[in-house]
Amino acid sequence: MAPPANDEGYQLWEYYPSMVGNIVVASVFGLLALTQFGLVIFQKQWFCIPLVVGGLFEVIGYGARAYARSHTTDTLPYAIQSLLILLAPILFAASVYMYLGRVIRSVDGQRYCLIPLKLLTKVFVAGDVACFLAQGAGGGLLSSAKKASKVSLGQNIILAGLILQIVIFFGFLVVAINFHIRMRGQSTASPRGWQRRLLGLYVVSVLIAVRNIFRAIEYGMGSPNYLLSHEWCTFVFDAALMIVVMIISLSWYPGVFGKAETRLSGHEMESQLESSEMTREVLGPKTSTSG
Repeated sequence: MAPPANDEGYQLWEYYPSMVGNIVVASVFGLLALTQFGLVIFQKQWFCIPLVVGGLFEVIGYGARAYARSHTTDTLPYAIQSLLILLAPILFAASVYMYLGRVIRSVDGQRYCLIPLKLLTKVFVAGDVACFLAQGAGGGLLSSAKKASKVSLGQNIILAGLILQIVIFFGFLVVAINFHIRMRGQSTASPRGWQRRLLGLYVVSVLIAVRNIFRAIEYGMGSPNYLLSHEWCTFVFDAALMIVVMIISLSWYPGVFGKAETRLSGHEMESQLESSEMTREVLGPKTSTSG
């Protein structure tokens, strides 16, 4: 049985959200966000801050869903969960974009990247901001809508933002895969483990892309539809996928899930690159003289 409509006669929920299920999901995200925050501070991996903020969005969003179990006619918890859960993966994607740049720097592979490294992060993060604004505007309109026409408009704006995000992510994967192929074809020795880091990046990227495709289908079908009317879809195709993203991204910190020397990221990547460049400058003349 669907919950009752609110005072304006608009039905916010197609089902009663599960209090236990949403509390469990919020708790898992909370634990992961706290772990990410500690690692960011301890290891100074500032490019992972969007992961922490995105995790916090998920905690508040699913917490609002749990609260909404007994407040299905209140607009505020519905608006909070709708916006924050919708926007959190955009923040995860921002860290993914920055991580690729650090992997490329760690192997001195700038010349094998389709986009100049100085522009790589800026281009994709700028696209992320556009997606954030579009989906935020659509979500805000949808949360406050009281007429079918405004609901449809809000869903269409969100759908446009999701499609844009899918296109941007596809472009990002093209850049990453092209770099991977070209880098593998060169003979210069490089720090070990970079291909394993790229594999983790691919998995995270695919998970975010699948989630975005799910959301695009969800909003593209209009309201009401099966995906919007069954909570298990949100748990499986959004919450679970983003939990795995946050778990895999823990490997981006040196020393987590492996030895520090095989898990370079952030400032340690850059430090290794600087050290290798200094070594070449010092040894280069001697090598040429002895030859």
